[in-house]
Amino acid sequence: MTEQERIDELETRVAFQEDTLDKLNSIVSTQELEILKLTRMMKIFSQQVKSITLDLPANRPEDEPPPPHY
Repeated sequence: MTEQERIDELETRVAFQEDTLDKLNSIVSTQELEILKLTRMMKIFSQQVKSITLDLPANRPEDEPPPPHY
């Protein structure tokens, strides 16, 4: 393999690596946006669950009627 062939091979590899990096960067950017969206949704759901939990009456064991076998 001549020196020029080696250089051409290396340039080809670099071009493919750059293309792969560009694709990976695009995927990571998309995932970052999706993670941010899901994080916001989780905060909203968490607030809704807290508000529902606060609206429910407290279920204390002493408030429950005894089982039928008593």
